[in-house]
Amino acid sequence: MYRVGREVHFSYGHRLLEHDGKCANLHGHNGRVIVEVSSQMLNHQGMVMDFYKIRESIGAWIQHTLDHKTILWDKDPLAAILSQAGEPVVLMKENPTAEALAHWIFEEARHMRLPVSRVTLWETPKSFAAYHE
Repeated sequence: MYRVGREVHFSYGHRLLEHDGKCANLHGHNGRVIVEVSSQMLNHQGMVMDFYKIRESIGAWIQHTLDHKTILWDKDPLAAILSQAGEPVVLMKENPTAEALAHWIFEEARHMRLPVSRVTLWETPKSFAAYHE
């Protein structure tokens, strides 16, 4: 199995409802995502996929959808307040944990028909979550 990856950086804010610690407060991260794609065979150019294609598909989606946005659970009472104030808010159907974000990015890459095999989201330099099937 061949596997390649592309790293994408984005900044975002969030908070975790029902969290017992400081992550219940609105805060931000400089996230680093590694999107890995894989294939049993290489294409006619000798690649799994051109890195540019990963950047221009799921990388562009991350930049457009998540970068410099506040990502909240759709039941978070702050969502309406921030939206009314003109802040860019992205709503999720679950708590916007690193695990949930990694899964969402994986599913978006799959929707784009990328042969995605793993998405790893580094929320901090020392903490990451990954999703793969």
